[in-house]
Amino acid sequence: MLLDYDRLGPWRWILGAIALLACLFLLLPILFIVALSFGNSRWLQFPPPGWTLKWYEELLADPRWIEAAWTSARIGVLVTLLSVVLGGLAAMALTRWQFRGREVMRAFFLTPMVLPVVVFAVAIYALFLKLGLGGTLTGFVLAHLVLALPFSVIAISGALETFDPMIEEAAILCGASPWEARWRVTLPAIRHGIFSAALFSFLVSWDEVVVAIFMASPTLQTLPVRIWATLRQDLTPVIAAASTLMLALTLGLMLLAALMRKGKSK
Repeated sequence: MLLDYDRLGPWRWILGAIALLACLFLLLPILFIVALSFGNSRWLQFPPPGWTLKWYEELLADPRWIEAAWTSARIGVLVTLLSVVLGGLAAMALTRWQFRGREVMRAFFLTPMVLPVVVFAVAIYALFLKLGLGGTLTGFVLAHLVLALPFSVIAISGALETFDPMIEEAAILCGASPWEARWRVTLPAIRHGIFSAALFSFLVSWDEVVVAIFMASPTLQTLPVRIWATLRQDLTPVIAAASTLMLALTLGLMLLAALMRKGKSK
């Protein structure tokens, strides 16, 4: 049953104030970082004494930051592709097939969402050291893939559960092969779920820092690891500039997702 907001009387103002305080608590630190990235102080000083674009110029002129951003982008794209493909196959099996242990397998795919990240990071670090994958692009992709797969499984499973399989069967009866029916009928119908899976898989990889710290090497660092390493050495506003650009990309992707969802609902 939906709550009638107008009938709450004075309580609606209390609830509104609580919601506003919660939003401020979550957003103010982010807004501070954005402001610090434009401040002309050599240190992270708030409020800034003046305004400048100097730190963005230093950021874009430093090849170490560019390389870290490029590494994050490469890993994110590879993780996204693998996550959507493997997550789609897993979601198809979990929603379409009846077999013993299906719910156990579903829980297995969702385990990385509830497992403490630092526990997973230590475990994957120890394993990859033995396999010789520590500090490699392959190791980064595999580690981030484990974290991204649950989002793909959830998003694509949700889309498949709202899709009528009888439409796919009708395409087969009309002469299409099972794989052709899935490719030309099912996949276009669940494209919103596939897009959500791709979006969240990329963001999970792009923003991940705990596992990336364990997997990084002197020659291979993602952008979050570069921010963390620089933060331990120097409180330069370049860190705020890099964080702001990461935030801008994340917000841009979320805005794109919202626009696509709005277009779909019309």
